[in-house]
Amino acid sequence: MSLTSLEHLGELPAEQWDALVPAGQPFLRHAFLTALEDSGTFGPRSGWKSQHLLWQENGKTLAAVPGYRKSNSSGEYVFDHAWADACYRARIPYYPKWLGAAPFSPVGGRRLLGAHDAAQKLLRAVPNFLEQHDFSGAHINFTDPRDNELMAGESEWLHRLGCQYHWHNRGYRDFQDFLDTLTSRKRKQMRKEREQVTAQGFEFSWLKGAEVTEAQWDFIYACYANTYHVRGQSPYLRRDFFSLLAERMPEDIRVVLATQGGQTVAMAFSLVSGDTFYGRYWGCLVEFDRLHFETCFYQGMDYAIANGLARFDAGAQGEHKLIRGFEPVLTHSWHYLRHPGLRDAVEEYLGQEREGVRAWAIEARDALPYRQPQP
Repeated sequence: MSLTSLEHLGELPAEQWDALVPAGQPFLRHAFLTALEDSGTFGPRSGWKSQHLLWQENGKTLAAVPGYRKSNSSGEYVFDHAWADACYRARIPYYPKWLGAAPFSPVGGRRLLGAHDAAQKLLRAVPNFLEQHDFSGAHINFTDPRDNELMAGESEWLHRLGCQYHWHNRGYRDFQDFLDTLTSRKRKQMRKEREQVTAQGFEFSWLKGAEVTEAQWDFIYACYANTYHVRGQSPYLRRDFFSLLAERMPEDIRVVLATQGGQTVAMAFSLVSGDTFYGRYWGCLVEFDRLHFETCFYQGMDYAIANGLARFDAGAQGEHKLIRGFEPVLTHSWHYLRHPGLRDAVEEYLGQEREGVRAWAIEARDALPYRQPQP
C-alpha cells in the first residue's frame, strides 16, 4: 500500500482514471485534465505543475486526487492571497503549496476519487507527503458532501465556506413559464433586457463540440482571451486546449455564438454533463448593451429548459445573478497548514468567515425575484 504522485496524467490509462470519476463531472475526466497538460497551459510561468496523488494497492489504483504543485494562487477561485501576504511579511514560506482541484474551474464535485476506505487512506497519507516535498500545506477546493464527511473526520483540516449562484430548472415548459414564477417587476425587467438584445439584431446559434471548426475555435479563443486582456491580465488557458478538448470530449461541449448582421461578435463556451449545464467562458470583441446577460445567462437557461437539464452552474461570484433567479449555494474547501502559528490564525479567521458566509446566503435568498419561496 502506498501513496504515489504523478506529474503527467497521460502516463495513467484513461480507463483507470475515469473509473474513479463519478458520472456527471467532466472537469475531472482524463480527457479534460490531459488537454490542459498537453496544451502547455501549465507552462513554467503559470504557477501550476501537475502532481496528482494516487493510492495504490497491489499495483492497482484505488483512489486519487487531481493535484498540482503551486507557486502562486492564481486560477483557484478560493482566495488565499491574504494568507500568502501574511506569510511573506512574517518571512514564513507559503509557496510551494499543494492544491487538489479541477484547474481554473470553480465547480463543485468529488475530489477524493475512489471508494471510501481507499480515499480515506490517501487523505491520511497527505501530511507525510507534504513534509517529504516541503510543501507549506495542502488545499482541496470545491468538495462534495461525501468529501466533506471524510475531511471533517480529520481534525487537522480547516473548513472554509464560500457562496456561488446556481439556477434550477423546476420543470419549466419554456422561458415564459419561468418568468411567470417571478415578481411582476423582475419579470418585466428580464423581458425588457431580452427585447433590447433582439432589437439590436442579434441572433444566436448553438454548436456541439464536433460541429465547431478550427476557424470558429480561433474566434472563441480570441473572445475568451479578450476578457482577460481588457483587465490587463493574461488568459489562463492556451489556444490548443480548446482544440484538444473538442477532439477528446466533443459530446460535452456546447458553444453559443451571437451574430449581428451576419458577423459573429460574441460567444459563450459551456460543458454539459449529466443533468447539469456548466457555463464557463464568455467573451466578445465589441461591447453591446445587455449582450453579456443574454449570451451568458438567458441563452443557457433557454438551453437547459429545452434539453431537460435540471441545473445551470454559471461559475464563481456574480451577485448580479440573484436578480435573474440564480440561487445562493454554499461551496466547501479544506486546508491543511503545516506552520502551527499560521494554522491557528487561519482557523480563527475561518470561523468568523463561515458565520458571515452563512448570513449572506440567507440574506441573498431574500433578494431572489420569485413570487414564492423556492424549496
